[in-house]
Amino acid sequence: MLFALGTPVAFCALVVSFLLALVLRAVAIRLAVRTLGLTERSLGLGPGMGERRASIAPRLREDVDPFGAVAAAIGGMGWGKMLPVDEVPRHGGRGKAVAVFLAGPLTCIVASQILMLAYRLLYPENILALIGPADVLLGINLPFAEQVLLSIAVGLLCFGLLALIPIPPLDGFGILYHAQRAPAQSMQWMRLWFEDKNIGVLILLICCLFPFGYPFLLWILNALGLLFVRIWG
Repeated sequence: MLFALGTPVAFCALVVSFLLALVLRAVAIRLAVRTLGLTERSLGLGPGMGERRASIAPRLREDVDPFGAVAAAIGGMGWGKMLPVDEVPRHGGRGKAVAVFLAGPLTCIVASQILMLAYRLLYPENILALIGPADVLLGINLPFAEQVLLSIAVGLLCFGLLALIPIPPLDGFGILYHAQRAPAQSMQWMRLWFEDKNIGVLILLICCLFPFGYPFLLWILNALGLLFVRIWG
């Protein structure tokens, strides 16, 4: 996001998009837990999610990852607090466990596409056929309202797509892990090194810093999100 400091409106909108994505992810996870009949205590998300009166509001300590926030600042987009695979019970079926990990990224992607639709309707002569997500994350210069709407939409999209990458601490690893009937030895190895020893966080931060004109993470997000942007052009 710091790359967008040259266009203050874009920078502020991207910060809002990251915070909104954290909120949507947290709420989506808790709603999935409640809907599937799991308990929040069993997921390490605090007490009482299985109770109907429990709040689904996000909580700073349980939903914000400091390293994810740093990645958002220096690499374009970050992630939320890791949900370890051991904290999601499999006794109700692998599908339920996968749904918990999928809820956050999918909610952010759907929200981004709704905003993209609104952008397309409000600005039919837009530039989406000519740009990619990286252009927006770098702070493309547009009129105020158009800038805000597009930046928030692309920010949500990139948060959701980044979360689907199957590497701890991202939600995609939980999806891949629980999709397997019996996780292979390689998955256990990834848990040990990438999750327990935080190698996954280190790799992601390196991708945020390593320069190819701009961070490698931006190249990845641009490739993953290009189609989601261009279809509205």
